[in-house]
Amino acid sequence: MENIAKKTAEYLLQIKAIKLQPSNPFTWASGWKSPIYCDNRKTLSFPEVRSFIRDSFAGLIQSLYPEVQVIAGVATGAIAHGALVAAKLDLPFIYVRSGAKEHGLGNQIEGYFEKGSKVVVVEDLISTGGSSLNAVKALREAGCEVLGMVAIFSYEFGKASESFEMENCRLETLSGYSTLIDTALATGFVTEKELDTLRKWREDPAVWED
Repeated sequence: MENIAKKTAEYLLQIKAIKLQPSNPFTWASGWKSPIYCDNRKTLSFPEVRSFIRDSFAGLIQSLYPEVQVIAGVATGAIAHGALVAAKLDLPFIYVRSGAKEHGLGNQIEGYFEKGSKVVVVEDLISTGGSSLNAVKALREAGCEVLGMVAIFSYEFGKASESFEMENCRLETLSGYSTLIDTALATGFVTEKELDTLRKWREDPAVWED
């Protein structure tokens, strides 16, 4: 997994799915100031990267959850990745909305599944874990057995770890923040000084000032 983590980080940096700007921080929707911005939807535009993520997910799922029966993607960022993984593993695919539709059948979970199905959830990005775990809760309430979740990248916030533990949901990611910033330094994307800024942000992002 260490090699996969480094390679994933390299890809995300190379295609600018992750941008690092310690001296010119981004503003997240939450209002947080951040020296990093992640948009994993870009990975779908690069066949080599897309295939690497698909194959890495498939290998991880086969290793950890050989009993899996259904792959579920979290809308909207992980729908495509989840479908690719399901096709690779020759398994049914469903996806979970953030909430039930307000028209039609009012579904929150789209696709066919049976109660008791053993499901692995695919996500693109883990920040605080709230929206990801909402999908897990929806699947459980619908009668599915959620085996765990896999994601492309995690900011590795303590709040997310606590939330996944409280929900008794195992989380495995292809790469994470610690590997990302070390890889960024090794490959020349940031300087030692910028690395220090990135580490400080990670300690308490809600109150960080550049």
